[in-house]
Amino acid sequence: MPLTTAQLATWASLATLVERLPRALDAQLQESCGLTHFEFGLLYALDAAPERTLRLSTLAGYASSTLSRLSRAFTRLERRGLVRRETDTADGRFTLGILTAAGHNLVESALPDHHDLVRELVFDTLSDEEAAQLGEMSRRISQRIDPAEVWAPAP
Repeated sequence: MPLTTAQLATWASLATLVERLPRALDAQLQESCGLTHFEFGLLYALDAAPERTLRLSTLAGYASSTLSRLSRAFTRLERRGLVRRETDTADGRFTLGILTAAGHNLVESALPDHHDLVRELVFDTLSDEEAAQLGEMSRRISQRIDPAEVWAPAP
């Protein structure tokens, strides 16, 4: 069954957003700290984790990434001294990703400009109620695609 005119208009708006927003975030982060949005997301997730450490398989899940893509990004971040890998002593089958002090400092220095851009592009165009609705709708769509729990920052 074809999409209705209203559905097609909604889909076109969403598809355009899905293309434009990552490009804008990448551009700002490349300029401010030489990272892609994906790489910054990895550092941010590690920074928010207990002891700034996560199993790489968990981090890949948070990033909706394959282990292969994650590994390539992690290698680039390791070369810059932002992260390191260690074998998980609790279970040697797993590798831990650990944020270094340099990685933490980079996240802290990049966050204000990144948050300013997110606020400008997303939240300044929406009321608080609309932003909450967008969050709920995004969670529902994400769960339909993959029912695995979506990463969210701790309250």
